[in-house]
Amino acid sequence: MTHKTFLNWSTGKDSALALYFLMQDPKYSVEKLLTTLSVEDSRVSMHGIRKELLLKQVRHIGLPLSILELKKDISMTNYGKIFKSSLINLKAQGYTHSAFGDIFLEDLKQYRETKLESIGLKALFPLWKMDSFTLMTRFLELGFKAIIVSVNAKVLDDNTVGRVIDEDFLKILPKGVDPCGENGEFHTFVYDGPIFNKPVDFKIGEKKLVNFEGHEEKGEKGWDSKFWYCDLHP
Repeated sequence: MTHKTFLNWSTGKDSALALYFLMQDPKYSVEKLLTTLSVEDSRVSMHGIRKELLLKQVRHIGLPLSILELKKDISMTNYGKIFKSSLINLKAQGYTHSAFGDIFLEDLKQYRETKLESIGLKALFPLWKMDSFTLMTRFLELGFKAIIVSVNAKVLDDNTVGRVIDEDFLKILPKGVDPCGENGEFHTFVYDGPIFNKPVDFKIGEKKLVNFEGHEEKGEKGWDSKFWYCDLHP
């Protein structure tokens, strides 16, 4: 039996690797990508990728895309309601599994599983518990290409954002920074690799520091709010 699956697509390396692995697994049939965009600027959440470039990227992959538009300052409660409605709609279309590119964040995995189970969907984690450095090495060996589009200013600087990921990048990462950026240290845009029918063309734009202070949930502490972004033009 083949399970009809949709993948939560961020435009980055973890999503790309998860999709690649699922494409090699006959138990699953990935038939749709799901991405969240901010209503205010039509950019992919946290990655800052323009909608036009997202559409171009997905077109080169060749899968249908569903877009969930959310306000930047949306509360977790309202986010949960909107996302649940979207999932119910996908379930009605015959989807049974929702795939993610998470690697080792246990609390996030549990949150996703709980939300999906409540409406009868199963969570799928193709990269779960794989070694981050091994994953990034495999990513490069497979011929994937990605550019860093966002970094947490607390751990990486503006010299990192806008850089293409390669072996040298992995060697110079500061101590404590996960090679896959699993703790939110950096985010990427994948523009070539085995899941594409041709490379995604783009132009590198300006770099800017963005402060998200005040967007966190009331009572939440320890949330890093400053991120460097490199704008990409389709």
